[in-house]
Amino acid sequence: MDIKNINVFEVVAREKSITKASKFLYMTPQGVSKIIRNLEKEYDCELFQRKGNKFELTESGECFFKHMKKIEAVYYNMEIELMSIHQKNQRIVDLLSAYGILRLVTPECLIVFKEKHPEIEFYYREYPDYQVERLFDNQEGNIVFTISNFDSDKYDVTVLESFKIKLLVHKDHPLAKKSHVSIKDLKGEPLYIENRDFRIHHIIVDACKDEGFSPNIIFETSGFSLCHKMVKRKKGISVTVDFVFDDMKESNLVMVPFEAKENGEYPLMWSICMLIRKHQIQGKAVEIFYQHVKEWMQAIHDGRIKR
Repeated sequence: MDIKNINVFEVVAREKSITKASKFLYMTPQGVSKIIRNLEKEYDCELFQRKGNKFELTESGECFFKHMKKIEAVYYNMEIELMSIHQKNQRIVDLLSAYGILRLVTPECLIVFKEKHPEIEFYYREYPDYQVERLFDNQEGNIVFTISNFDSDKYDVTVLESFKIKLLVHKDHPLAKKSHVSIKDLKGEPLYIENRDFRIHHIIVDACKDEGFSPNIIFETSGFSLCHKMVKRKKGISVTVDFVFDDMKESNLVMVPFEAKENGEYPLMWSICMLIRKHQIQGKAVEIFYQHVKEWMQAIHDGRIKR
């Protein structure tokens, strides 16, 4: 049995239609039908029966579907284990990073690592925060840069640096004159913010809801740059962090910190972390890269490397 045929069966069972399944799979209906017929022939049973315009699972089909999920899980777990062994033995670093973090770590960190370790295969991919986490949770990549918080039972987490989230306004905006703002100051203000795939979106939305209102989100972006651009044009307000603000170098924009909580803690933090899987043997290449990044960030903090 071909594992790809199981996938075809699963899609037909879900869509209850050969035509819909073929569109989803980018196959012809004839090709999908042939695979289903071959499975039925191989197991000497009828997997589907037509009821009106729908293909419904038979009793045999239900049985096949139940065991198919177990077969798929075993197959994909095997693939993941084999890939992990390959990466460990072949000295591979497969880095998944959330957008924007390279501004902090600096591209030179990766460039220097590759120059110092030409024997290590290095792969680098960028995605929004939550997409990185989903991919890593599905066993893609072997090391991650992203934004906290995480399950410490699953991952070894190293905080690279933490930043206060601050309000971003044009210098002519009334809030620019304040030394501090409250979450309530956001109420009704046209807000430009990163979309739901970014952790900062949820930090701000949740903080507003805790104060009894929903923020007036005008537009959701895929990065800080557009937010800064729209604030510069006096279209609204946004939020940012120090190192992004410094990198943008916009003279007409102002950052205003949020008021501290009653216990003195700053209310909105944005922490950049490096993750590896806790219950998985790491290859030597990952260990070398992990240590390189920690030393690089320490050199930045000490002033030996400029961001």
